[in-house]
Amino acid sequence: MKKTALITGATSGIGRATARLLAQNNFRLVICGRREDRLAELQDEFSALTQVQTLNFDVRKKKDVAKAIASLPADFLTIDVLINNAGNAHGLDPIENGDVDDWDAMIDINVKGLLYVSKAIIPGMVERKSGHIINIGSIAGKEVYANGNVYCASKHAVDAINQGMRMDLNQYGIRVGAINPGMVDTEFSEVRFKGDSQRAESVYQGLEPLHAEDIADIIHFVVTRPYHVNIADLLVLPTAQASATIVNKKV
Repeated sequence: MKKTALITGATSGIGRATARLLAQNNFRLVICGRREDRLAELQDEFSALTQVQTLNFDVRKKKDVAKAIASLPADFLTIDVLINNAGNAHGLDPIENGDVDDWDAMIDINVKGLLYVSKAIIPGMVERKSGHIINIGSIAGKEVYANGNVYCASKHAVDAINQGMRMDLNQYGIRVGAINPGMVDTEFSEVRFKGDSQRAESVYQGLEPLHAEDIADIIHFVVTRPYHVNIADLLVLPTAQASATIVNKKV
């Protein structure tokens, strides 16, 4: 029987690569995002492989999240796998120069958005006493680096939520785990630097970073383990990266 996976932030980067790989491997999909045009394109692409539903909402908007997920047709309401992937970094400034709007965006998307989506999905998993939640964290949730302040705080919160979620849901037999990537070549840096593509590209010059497909491959591995196996917390780095601040760039 096919499992159904719901993926937030599915219109780009890790979310899109994961949706594509799961579609190729017999999962039904609920793909979520803010960009309707991209959702439509992905639905067209994946419909040749599996059953697909799209949900257009912003994870920051609590009522919209609940309404969108409740609108799923009956045969898509059983979510077996939740991948909390939506997240963003905004700015890379020292705390004294930080933009409050950037802070709000990171906390609202990375922390509150994850909670709003989880709140809509978890009751069904509890009732069925089964399910698997993957929270996409970051090396920034394990280490703090200069000018990372609020972004690092938001990803430390994801790390704490992941641990607490695993403890609270243990009694229901629900698997909970986090995948924490280091440097991944996606739209991440372009968003962080607000469209400055030259600055974004410089982040990855001199090394081979992780690619979205690398993380998708790991997510697929994690969600296809036998049910008695739970990969609880996984840090994934490119070979050139030793920590948040130590990177071997051959420039």
